[in-house]
Amino acid sequence: MKSAMAAAIIGALTLPMGTALAEEGGCVKYGAGGAVVGHFAGHHAMSGAAIGCGVGAWKRHEARKQERAQERAYQQGMRDRDNFRRDRGDRLYDGP
Repeated sequence: MKSAMAAAIIGALTLPMGTALAEEGGCVKYGAGGAVVGHFAGHHAMSGAAIGCGVGAWKRHEARKQERAQERAYQQGMRDRDNFRRDRGDRLYDGP
């Protein structure tokens, strides 16, 4: 019984799940991990999956918020550089 369960878990973890995005977290990934942990921690797979899903959604939200902040900083840097060039009247100037 245990060896069949172990083989099923290993098989499920090694299967490709479609296209993988380079994103943090996610309800499916963390929910599956929470279900496995909950199962082995006293047969609480459903509550483990629910908690894992919540944690994954929170981590995905935080990662996207950080990406938006980085994009805003990059855009602001580009505007500052263009304004500096415009003020100097030098289009080819590319340094301090």
